[in-house]
Amino acid sequence: MTEVRHEKTTPTVLVVDDNQQNLELLLAYLEDVDCKTLSASDGMAALEIVKSSPLDLILLDVMMPRMSGFEVCRRIKSDPATADIPVIMVTALNELGDIERAISSGTDDFLSKPINKWELLTRVRTMLRLKDLTDKLERTLAYLSEIEEQTQAVRRK
Repeated sequence: MTEVRHEKTTPTVLVVDDNQQNLELLLAYLEDVDCKTLSASDGMAALEIVKSSPLDLILLDVMMPRMSGFEVCRRIKSDPATADIPVIMVTALNELGDIERAISSGTDDFLSKPINKWELLTRVRTMLRLKDLTDKLERTLAYLSEIEEQTQAVRRK
C-alpha cells in the first residue's frame, strides 16, 4: 500500500538564461528562498536537466540561441511527465503578441526584465507553495484510490 508522505523536501528550481550576468543575478536572488537551484545557459541544456532531475519550478528566459524559451516551455508542457512543472518566463519582451505567445506555449506566469527582486521572490514562493500543495493532493488521491481498491477487493471475498 502506498503511504501518503508528509515529510517536507527542499524544492528544486531550474534557472535558464543564456546571459551569464542575468543567470547569476537570478541565482543570487534565489538564495533568499529555501530551495536548491540548478542552472542552464540554453534551451537544449534545460531540456536535458528537465529529463534527468525532478523539478518544482523553472525560471525560463525567452530569448535564447538554438531554442527559444517559447519552444522549451511548449516541449515541457506537452510531455505528460513534465507538464505539471510550473514555468515562469523571464523576458524583456513586453509586446502583446509576445505575451500571447508565452501563454500559448504554456507558461504559468511571466516576469519582465529588469527583474524586481521582491516580485521574483513573491512569485517563486507562491509557485513553489502551489506545486507542493498540488503534489500533496495527487499523493492523497492516489492513496485514497488504493484504499478504495483494497476495500472493494475485501468485499468481493
